[in-house]
Amino acid sequence: MRIISLITLALMLSGCGAELVGSAATGAASKAQELKQAQKTKDQVQQRLDAANQLEQQNLQAAEKATNP
Repeated sequence: MRIISLITLALMLSGCGAELVGSAATGAASKAQELKQAQKTKDQVQQRLDAANQLEQQNLQAAEKATNP
């Protein structure tokens, strides 16, 4: 009877460990997705900044041409 109780206890504890590992894997996948989305957002912001800087440069060149014919 004691052996059955120990085996049952061991099985219950190993089940909790499996659940914990599954939760950790799900959390890691979620964090990986968040990181991927953050990188995508960063790239989009960088593209917009580059476009704004290019437009500013073009405006400066146009203003220089207008003042120095």
